[in-house]
Amino acid sequence: MDALFSLPVISLVLIPAMSSYATSLNIIFFYMTWSTLVLSHSPIRVELAGTITVRLLFFILPSLIFFLFDILTPSAAVIVKAQGEAGLPSGKKRGMIRARELKVAGWSLFNVLLGLVLQSGIEYLLVKILGIRSAVKVSMRLPMPWEIGQGLIFGLLIREGVTYVIHRYILHNKKLIIARTLTQWHESWYHRLRTPFPLTAHYDHPITWIIGRFIPSFLPAMLLRMHMITYVIFLSTMSVEETFAYSGYTVMPTSFFLGGIARRIDEHLLKKEKETLGLGDDLEAEFNSDEFEEKVMQALESSKQKIREGTLRRRTRARKRSSIVEEHLGRS
Repeated sequence: MDALFSLPVISLVLIPAMSSYATSLNIIFFYMTWSTLVLSHSPIRVELAGTITVRLLFFILPSLIFFLFDILTPSAAVIVKAQGEAGLPSGKKRGMIRARELKVAGWSLFNVLLGLVLQSGIEYLLVKILGIRSAVKVSMRLPMPWEIGQGLIFGLLIREGVTYVIHRYILHNKKLIIARTLTQWHESWYHRLRTPFPLTAHYDHPITWIIGRFIPSFLPAMLLRMHMITYVIFLSTMSVEETFAYSGYTVMPTSFFLGGIARRIDEHLLKKEKETLGLGDDLEAEFNSDEFEEKVMQALESSKQKIREGTLRRRTRARKRSSIVEEHLGRS
């Protein structure tokens, strides 16, 4: 626990978000912080402490705050709920919180902890038993910005692809005998929810959660062998997405992507449609929506207006130059 609450681990998450790397002083300070962390703790402890910190800061704590906001002030929460009263954990503005909603929150937190146990088990198996390198790279060398960007892009693409395949062909497939039981578990757990509300991102049967959530999240880090810094940013991105997209709120940090993902999650849970499972479906729905067409038309009209204004300014300047020349010629 001392590694979790030490300054280096917290700085690992907070410094990139709170400070600018424009000055060499910040870079030197961050490198010293990272070096202290790596030299004072084992790689496995660094990885697990960073993972726990990210999950606490970007998913568990904000989701718990949103969950308490929903159950303690339902009259205020219903205003920003996409599904109105149905989007509240109790389903009603004046409804009392039931054991089922607390069970959902408890299982969600349990699955997050289960993921930490699985991650530590995988690293222990690779390093201690098999004697090979760890799944996540922990070294004093910091990755270059383009290495971080490359890892994030490929990591998110792999994650979305694996998530889509698993959900479409394993967790929503009653034809295959091997997938039938998993589909039943997924439907009897996650799809028993009326609508998404805070903490439901990780609510599912533990086995189907491992297959549908943990594998798509940790497999990209293993395949790419992400540097710990890259993995922290990768995990933070996923945690923020899970926190807001599954909150059930209409107010999103980025209305285009997170708002679209949240709407697809609502539709998938309400209608149980396969066509609302992946990022590709999200983008396709966004492009085909009336709102997207309206934004495109507004952008075109804005461009036309700017062109007309630019043409008018050029003509005005040309007339002024012509009048000046004519006045000069008249005097001469």
